[in-house]
Amino acid sequence: MTTETSQYWKLFKPSACSVGLKGVDPSEVFGEVVKNMVKAKVVPAGLAEDAIKVLVDREQLASTGVGMGVAIPHVVLPGLDSVAVSISVTKNELDWQAIDGEPVRLFFTVLRPDSDAPDHDADRHLEMMRWVARMARNDDFRRFALGTSTRTELVDLLKEMSNV
Repeated sequence: MTTETSQYWKLFKPSACSVGLKGVDPSEVFGEVVKNMVKAKVVPAGLAEDAIKVLVDREQLASTGVGMGVAIPHVVLPGLDSVAVSISVTKNELDWQAIDGEPVRLFFTVLRPDSDAPDHDADRHLEMMRWVARMARNDDFRRFALGTSTRTELVDLLKEMSNV
């Protein structure tokens, strides 16, 4: 893994993440995730409603549940200047219509600008999504992520696992 790809964890601000999502359906989950992203100033408050709508619409199109208890909701959000990311954990086992039929407890949420945004590099974005997928497939990462008790621990885990 290159040094550059091992740095993607830096995009995840603890204040944009959660270790205690309470939502039980996509609308509630995405409402909490976007609220955290707005508080962390990675998504402008004026785009919050649009962000929730595109995430819910995307989930209705097809599940973002990739299996192994993980969902990776990822959408284009017009008006966004740069990628906004969050990792969130819920204690609840959510029926997310994942491809393996298993419940979801771990969410990597990715909002990206449209291709015309000045701070958006499509190639770098694809590499970041591959990195997210590698984290999602890592048994140790998933197990430890579900056991974290603070947002900072969750982001520190991303950092630690990025260098493995």
